[in-house]
Amino acid sequence: MALPLPDARQLSDEVLEALRLRAVRGRELGFAEADLADLLGVSRDTVCHWWSLYAQGGLGALPHQRKGRPRCSSMSLEDRQAHGVQALIDSRAPEELGLAAPLWTRRAVQELVRREYGLRMPVVAVKEYLRRWGFTPRKPCLESKRQNSTAVRQWLENTYPALEARADAEGAEIHWGDEIAISVNDHPELAHQRVAEVPSLDGEPQRPHMISTVTNQGQVRFMTCPGTMTPAVFLVFLGRLLRGGKRKIFLVVTPHPAHEAGEVVEWVRQQAGRLEIFFLPRPAIDKYADHGREGVVSAFPGRETSVDGQPVPPTFMNQPKEPQARTNDRPRPKD
Repeated sequence: MALPLPDARQLSDEVLEALRLRAVRGRELGFAEADLADLLGVSRDTVCHWWSLYAQGGLGALPHQRKGRPRCSSMSLEDRQAHGVQALIDSRAPEELGLAAPLWTRRAVQELVRREYGLRMPVVAVKEYLRRWGFTPRKPCLESKRQNSTAVRQWLENTYPALEARADAEGAEIHWGDEIAISVNDHPELAHQRVAEVPSLDGEPQRPHMISTVTNQGQVRFMTCPGTMTPAVFLVFLGRLLRGGKRKIFLVVTPHPAHEAGEVVEWVRQQAGRLEIFFLPRPAIDKYADHGREGVVSAFPGRETSVDGQPVPPTFMNQPKEPQARTNDRPRPKD
């Protein structure tokens, strides 16, 4: 197997100059262009081009500079300006500066440079600046601004281990429950229509609710219902949850009026210990709870929350949810 050579486009100007001279010298000695290209690590067309220039005008006709715009030639920020941009990125959000972006992106930084210093910088140059400054693309996590990290840590380090130990000792199954509104008749922003006609939408938006639980083993049970969550609806779900399970259930939910209602507390008491409800710390809840302990909080490194917004069929099932497909963030083509 032949030894791979580095890409000639990444070589310095001095090395490229030496390659041109060796290519010309090789042709004078009678070597074929293809053989010289393989030896020097360039294309046959490049060797042919160098030889043609040399044959027509001698050494002075050979190129002595790299073609194209020099690398980072558009990076025109002065040190003072660069420090100013970094300070704004570190201390302010784009929306606080009047930029139409919730998080910092290359185009947001590009617009910031234009507003602050009147420089129209290409996105490629912005990317290079961000790389040099140590800014890397990161996936944002969904985190409640009201989250109390102390309460969360105490719940994770004390309350939950005790709950888990009880579940193991009593043969109970831990369920993480939550509710979410589902939009079942969303319409796209664009629609194909005749030029002289305007598309119209009929009907009111429909947003039923889904109540669901997921166990630590990934088993999901859910139910959909019209309207909002009420104690009566929650009791219907709890009854079905018990009928569908064979073990005692420890249900962990967020504090909610429907969960804490008197009729719910009384109904749970009448189940003779088959079901117990536990609440997450009120100031530390994060969305959404039905993604298990790892999805309840995101106050610590490595914990990510996820959003479950997929429409589900109006039925009560006992099977794992299918993974949510990734969306494509490409802009829609304009008609």
